Amino acid sequence: MVNKERMLAEFFELVKIRCSTKAERQVADVLKGRLTALGMEVFEDNTGEKIGGNCGNLIAYIEGTIQGAPTLMLSAHMDCVEPCGGIEPVLKDGIITSVGDTILGADDKAGIAAILEALRVIVEKKIPHGPLQIVFTVAEEGGLNGAKNMEPSLLKADFGYALDSSGAPGEIINMAPGQNNIIAIVHGKKAHAGIAPEEGINAIVVAGAALAELKYGRIDFETTANIGIISGGVATNIVPDKVEIKCEARSRNMEKLETQTHHMKETFERVVASHGGRAEVIVRQSYGPYVLTEDAPVVTLAVDASKNIGLIPVVKATGGGSDANFFNNYGVPTAVLGVGMNKVHTADEYIKEIDLYNSAELVISLIKTAGTMKK
Repeated sequence: MVNKERMLAEFFELVKIRCSTKAERQVADVLKGRLTALGMEVFEDNTGEKIGGNCGNLIAYIEGTIQGAPTLMLSAHMDCVEPCGGIEPVLKDGIITSVGDTILGADDKAGIAAILEALRVIVEKKIPHGPLQIVFTVAEEGGLNGAKNMEPSLLKADFGYALDSSGAPGEIINMAPGQNNIIAIVHGKKAHAGIAPEEGINAIVVAGAALAELKYGRIDFETTANIGIISGGVATNIVPDKVEIKCEARSRNMEKLETQTHHMKETFERVVASHGGRAEVIVRQSYGPYVLTEDAPVVTLAVDASKNIGLIPVVKATGGGSDANFFNNYGVPTAVLGVGMNKVHTADEYIKEIDLYNSAELVISLIKTAGTMKK
């Protein structure tokens, strides 16, 4: 059903548009035009103002032609990581890459292209469907800030899908962790390192003692922790009195997330105090976890829709977060779908041409299959 030539051309067009996080205006204006042309009502929220960006989330809606069918949400994010300017995509032997030292931008232009092409096919072929809501978010990269700052009441769907994962079409993410950011500011005592080192308390050394006691890496099958950034000190001849350590903890189990977070906070405070220093530990929740059972309608629909077009469905958990974490917490059960993006956030990023088309075919199948359901 997909018009492959049209879809490939649009994907190439979209990845060439620079779309840095908090600077998605140009691509958003293009998408507004495309959605409006498909007969959708398009609304832009005020998230851009909240986060210091030049654009808000786009929320589009079209009434269904089937009475009593559930409202289906389809989502992707508009921003890309750097470097996303001057992208020149090339297709060779069925693989799409960038020519130069940029990313490709399949994360997440592949998701956007799949949604747009599916909508065109639905409209052109007059395929019966239930109500559809499209959500294109800003600032997903670096904190899910578009979804985080969205007004939850704007979401009208019964359930939905975020097209934003590696893995071939047919891969369905039904579990994802929540994440806490942990910042430990370790205070010691400044002194001259050559004249009176014994008068000082070395904040770096004390922080190191705390780090030596921390549990990190793979804690268990659904919990991880990482020490990401350490900064402190001003000169080699000064005993440093301050060091800052940025960490994270993740788990698909909220109780385990809180346990790991408490362990990290308590370890910093206890160990640093035992060496005569003081640890100021700040904990901020980035997003909560979600778990969708395999018999949940949002999961079974994706499985059926995949099988209907000859794809092999694979239901699995992930260790990463996405806009779906917020959508689920807003009360809209949302699974994440694989669209075939590979080696994202690198200059080696690529996507198979067939996966691009299959993603659109899957969205069409989702819309058609959802039309057979009742609320």
